[in-house]
Amino acid sequence: MLQLVILSGRSGSGKSTALDQLEDAGFYCVDNIPIQLLPFLPDALKGKYSRIALNLDIRNISDWQQDLSNIITQLKGVADVVVVYMDSSNQTLLKRYSETRRVHPLSLMQAGLSLEEAIVEEGELLRPIREMSDLFIDTSELSIHDLNKIITNKVLNKKAGHLRLVFQSFGFKFGIPTDADYVFDARFLPNPHWDESLRPLTGLDKPVQDFLKQHEEVQAFIDKICSCIEDWLPMLEQNNRSYVTVAIGCTGGKHRSVYVTEAIGWYFASRHSDVAIVHREQNKHDK
Repeated sequence: MLQLVILSGRSGSGKSTALDQLEDAGFYCVDNIPIQLLPFLPDALKGKYSRIALNLDIRNISDWQQDLSNIITQLKGVADVVVVYMDSSNQTLLKRYSETRRVHPLSLMQAGLSLEEAIVEEGELLRPIREMSDLFIDTSELSIHDLNKIITNKVLNKKAGHLRLVFQSFGFKFGIPTDADYVFDARFLPNPHWDESLRPLTGLDKPVQDFLKQHEEVQAFIDKICSCIEDWLPMLEQNNRSYVTVAIGCTGGKHRSVYVTEAIGWYFASRHSDVAIVHREQNKHDK
């Protein structure tokens, strides 16, 4: 079946970077296709391309705002469709536009709009596609490397027709992941940080793992999370979800959350066909 990735989101959120990565991965990419042509795309490219990525943005919002839901429903009947909505905070978008000195598309379309007004209004106009998206990516704090990793883990490695389970460790001091469906707090567990010999290591290292395995409450915590996800997994799959992201956090995202995420991820990897394990703060600890 044809794989179709639809990228959308506010201008300056990183859609072009994501589209470039999909193109490098072998997708046939189309930037800002008129919405009226979308229903004809599968037949037009049939036999030529098996993976297509599209960027839909504010430039043709007036044409597709009312019709988009019906068009995407129609496309899902003939293709494996994933709608990815990308966004950043208003402050981040203002900074990016100030740095690049580019003109916001809405400022060209509606004379007299300030940059800040254009950014806010664009979010309101794009609300319909945000609400129907399968995956939301907040790029406010992401580097290009981080964004590429998310596209790889959550889009390129997704197996058609399956629910993808993503288990992600994080540090509360860096903020809760905005794309998480379930968040579990591991900060009450024994902390390897207070052992000076373990402090430089991470939850991927055996000495830290051995330390945490000594404490019964750590395994009990893991078992409870596995049981919770396992109980609700059949209903999540029946609900036509493309992704479920389970985030486990500790203070810095270095020891406890990494160990727990690995344990839970490998548990489900042995039982589920499409699982990813992501350690959000790994680059911070590699520095």
